[in-house]
Amino acid sequence: MKPSDARAVRFFFRLCAFLACLVTVGLCEQPQKVSVCDLKNDPAVYNHKLIEVEGFVSHDFEDFSLFDPNCPYGPQVWLEYGGTAASGTMYCCGVTADRSRPNELVVENIPIPLLQDTHFQQFDRLIQPPFRSGNHGSTVNATLVGRFFAGEKREYPNGGWGWGGYGHFGCCSLLAIQEVHSVDPQDRDDLDYGASPDQPDLGGNGCSTYQNLIGISSSKELLEAQQHADLGEEPWIFQDPQRVASNALARLLKVKDGSITGIKETRKAEGRLVYQWRQKGTAVWYMLVLSRPYWLSFYARDPKKVAWVVIAAYKICE
Repeated sequence: MKPSDARAVRFFFRLCAFLACLVTVGLCEQPQKVSVCDLKNDPAVYNHKLIEVEGFVSHDFEDFSLFDPNCPYGPQVWLEYGGTAASGTMYCCGVTADRSRPNELVVENIPIPLLQDTHFQQFDRLIQPPFRSGNHGSTVNATLVGRFFAGEKREYPNGGWGWGGYGHFGCCSLLAIQEVHSVDPQDRDDLDYGASPDQPDLGGNGCSTYQNLIGISSSKELLEAQQHADLGEEPWIFQDPQRVASNALARLLKVKDGSITGIKETRKAEGRLVYQWRQKGTAVWYMLVLSRPYWLSFYARDPKKVAWVVIAAYKICE
């Protein structure tokens, strides 16, 4: 082979590699590996950076976000697909549930491509309805590559601050997904893959109002409950969700454990149970939602032993 021919061959292969790079994410830019907590602790550091991050994805009505139970507070990270695909997430304001857009996503004048390979297709299938938890969204664990946008820094009247401008009511910073590197399957029937708790069906009790007793339990509280269960002092936490519900309600009402009797199971799904209890002589009902959260299995001493935890509690009617 002549030297000129060899140079031509090398140029051809370099050109092919360059073109292959152009059609994948990042335009040959190598993503920086970060954690969800890194993004939330200092969003400005990663603004406009191509990043790779592993975490839990929550998808539901008015929710498509990335979270890590180790840093549940601080600026939230909203998600969206790059390219011409759309997540179909309904949220305020003026956003539709379309699953595609006519043109490639552009954020802050930066075009965002998307690699729609088998990993992406698996990820998209897991976060879209029909959900395994019914009408309560989906939670998956995934490693994502995308362009991060910190948004605007905002100061609040109470002296706090945050970042926002993207997502529901401008709640969040944004990670525009360009590639899904990996996604954990939803392959267990003893875990709850839902993203949100059940809420009371007021029509079923003839009531028009209800009160959140604990709001939605924070991931920190649920982690502490799992750690307590792992100590082995109360093995029934793994095996007796009705007792977990009764004792939790007793604590909320400030009465002795075991004093709540006649609590009834009203709904059962994979890794989730709903209980109701009526206070004698009154029109007051209580409802508790128990779960074995999928994400909690990542922190359990034995991933096959996830504790039953209370994720929501309500007082129905006054």
